Amino acid sequence: MHSEFDLIARYFTPPAPDPESGVVLGVGDDCALLAPTPGRRLAVSVDTSVCGVHFPPDAPAETVGHRALAVSLSDLAAMGARARWCFMSLSLEGSEDAWLEGFSRGFLALCETTGTRLAGGDITCGELAIGVTVMGEVAPEAAMTRGGGRPGDLVAVTGALGGGAGGLAAWQAGERDPAHPLLQRYLTPRPRLAAGEALAGLATAAVDISDGLLADLGHILEHSGGGAHLEPKTLPLAEGLVAALGEEGARQAALTGGDDYELLVCLPAEELDEARRRLAALELPLTVVGRLTRAPGVSGVPAAQRTGWQHFRGAPPGGTS
Repeated sequence: MHSEFDLIARYFTPPAPDPESGVVLGVGDDCALLAPTPGRRLAVSVDTSVCGVHFPPDAPAETVGHRALAVSLSDLAAMGARARWCFMSLSLEGSEDAWLEGFSRGFLALCETTGTRLAGGDITCGELAIGVTVMGEVAPEAAMTRGGGRPGDLVAVTGALGGGAGGLAAWQAGERDPAHPLLQRYLTPRPRLAAGEALAGLATAAVDISDGLLADLGHILEHSGGGAHLEPKTLPLAEGLVAALGEEGARQAALTGGDDYELLVCLPAEELDEARRRLAALELPLTVVGRLTRAPGVSGVPAAQRTGWQHFRGAPPGGTS
């Protein structure tokens, strides 16, 4: 049985200090010492991923590591922040080397591709769960929040929707091909960090789509006031979603399925062309799906489409319903 310190040293200690990382003192001490960029504000978020609630118990370890970090980084993307550092706490039922090798490989690979430095954490014994705290930086005037939307603003989404719910449905049906496009959307989502930075200064409000388009739009309306009118027929649907779930099921997944980790943004109509130009450089589409209104509530979506999709979040531990 490996000790906590053995596991940290073997799987989660960077090979050498990086002077550009802003980590003055990192993994191995009681605290990390960080050097934020002068004049920038820190953006901080924390998420916990629990086995059987947020990911399947038999998901590949590498995808679990990737996903645990990705869902936290998505919050930084929604604020337009540049990712800098993360802290990870890992609760393990055992210390199987093969699983830890895969988990750390997925986690650290995403750290590398997003410029995020693992600066510390903790490992303990218990039910499998991963807590990730991410820290980023954003210019004070550029931070996107949920509270800046105004009546008349367009409501738009990056990328395509419904892939998270479609991927879960495919997994539950027995699909295990890692190249399956819907499984990729569910197991290894891509946090839209570059898109968030590109839209900062244009969008009046933003949120990442983790709980479903309708639920997350509700967060913006709660903080911004007013309501919204949606056009469900304009929703961009993930590759293979209609074939897997049918037209109605696909739109339901896009509206309420969650686990997409795309960005939902509000912006003035006159900024749409510039927003699309910036995202075109990232090969990422931006689709208008509605508009903010003065009248409260959400119109354009039948009541029957506002609920009904089930995914791991909130399911009993170990369950798949």
